[in-house]
Amino acid sequence: MTGRKDESLTDLSLLGNQDTKYSFDYTPEVLETFDNQHPNRDYYVKFNCPEFTTLCPKTHQPDFGTVYISYIPDEKMVESKSLKLYLFSFRNHGDFHEDSMNIIMNDLIDLMNPRYIEVWGKFTPRGGISIDPYCNYGRPGTKFEKMAEHRMMNHDMYPEKIDNR
Repeated sequence: MTGRKDESLTDLSLLGNQDTKYSFDYTPEVLETFDNQHPNRDYYVKFNCPEFTTLCPKTHQPDFGTVYISYIPDEKMVESKSLKLYLFSFRNHGDFHEDSMNIIMNDLIDLMNPRYIEVWGKFTPRGGISIDPYCNYGRPGTKFEKMAEHRMMNHDMYPEKIDNR
């Protein structure tokens, strides 16, 4: 098997671009995809994003956390540099932790239409309380819909213990 050819990567404008612009406003349009070379196989892609920052919508103080994204791709996959820039765009976005995780999941569903996805935030405690919102989605009418229901009902609250292999 040979590697990918440049002509198959023409839709990727950020990867390899030395003139990267960082948006300080929520910017879902920065997300880019590439073709999944193995759509006949179910497999996980996992991102661990330990430097996520967003703002409290009331106090405007920063909230810090790690975002875990795991998905089973279909035809399209998210390009990682665009994902980094997208997550950076939450830096000045004022929303609650639970909202931010659902927004991220919804944007990735709209972008890729994955077979299955879960997004989990593990936020640094404030005032002695840690908030760890989890959301998932399985494509309706498929085994992944049932998988999402099962995962939600049997969810272990420690992402470092999850083995999606």
